[in-house]
Amino acid sequence: MSKLPRGSAAIVGAATFGIGEAPGYSSLELAAQAALLALADAGLRPADVDALFCCLPSDQLSTLSLAEYLGIDPVFTDNNRTGGSAFLTHVEIASMALHLEMCDVALITYGSNQRSAAGRLIGATEGGSGFEAPYRPLVPISAYALAASRHMYEFGTTREQLAEVAVAARAWAQRNPDAFLREDLTIAECLDARMVSSPLGVRDCCLVTDGAGAIVLVRPDRARDHPRPPVHVLGCGTAVTHREISSMPDLTVTGAAKSSARAYAQARLGPGDVDVVQLYDAFTINTILFLEDLGFCPKGEGGRFVSGGAIAPGGRLPVNTNGGGLSCVHPGMYGIFTLIEATEQLRGTAGDRQVDGADVALCHGNGGVLSHQATVILGSEATL
Repeated sequence: MSKLPRGSAAIVGAATFGIGEAPGYSSLELAAQAALLALADAGLRPADVDALFCCLPSDQLSTLSLAEYLGIDPVFTDNNRTGGSAFLTHVEIASMALHLEMCDVALITYGSNQRSAAGRLIGATEGGSGFEAPYRPLVPISAYALAASRHMYEFGTTREQLAEVAVAARAWAQRNPDAFLREDLTIAECLDARMVSSPLGVRDCCLVTDGAGAIVLVRPDRARDHPRPPVHVLGCGTAVTHREISSMPDLTVTGAAKSSARAYAQARLGPGDVDVVQLYDAFTINTILFLEDLGFCPKGEGGRFVSGGAIAPGGRLPVNTNGGGLSCVHPGMYGIFTLIEATEQLRGTAGDRQVDGADVALCHGNGGVLSHQATVILGSEATL
């Protein structure tokens, strides 16, 4: 368990760029644009950055590339790659580096032009390891379809309940002018949509978009020196359970149960203290699994928990208030956007989607095929 003190770092800048389609930009350029906007939001310049965290989709040395592009010479860099959860691990590592005074300003950024670069033709492909490839799985959706099928078998979860997740995400997206998809969406339309990998149809799957996001962190003693209200890092936790889905110990239990336990302990909070939840919803089953494993409902009750608009605007628990990966943005890896949306909510600057009285936000990232889980709990000034 991390010995990092509660509130050891604070987010003082956050921004997105190029959400949806951003033709003409490379992934590096998108990440750099988001970084510049986040630094401006914090009242800082690139020269102020001395710790850089980034993992671009096709650049194994992305922190070096980005440092060169921005014209900076950081003393600390990290290119940790765990899939979409990477950016939440970056928050924990950045908080450690700041607490130990190894750096003063940490920049975490990501960008991908996957939609524009592929001419909008990206789709699932056959693949998998040597053990899985003979079964011709579609990567990654078949892995999540296995988890969904098992959850249905064990707990009676229905496709209608999966559709509730997609419809709720769309309802939030309709309040977000930056969301990629904002048209009306119904349960019936989800159920009638083209099947991709049973039981998951098109509306159970995340978007394929361009986009970039970035956040800036400093030590808490400097947090009030910046233009915007600081958002404090209260707790972090990670967990690894497997690499390939065929080795997942239990298809209905993710490592979120362990990662969140560590984050809750550090934050000295529990699920009942959380005002808003930002989850990595690559597929609708993710939201149901994570709500269970993060402690918001008992195992097996996730489908019933989300029913009746419970996680939509006006429901009992605000989840993915920007529209999530299902309706807002999903440029290959989504984790950074959980942190940015939580920051907006805790600052009180989320516009029509603002959750009243939001002081504690839980962000959760997923990497691989439910392989790596990372939880970050953020709080407003009122939580310290």
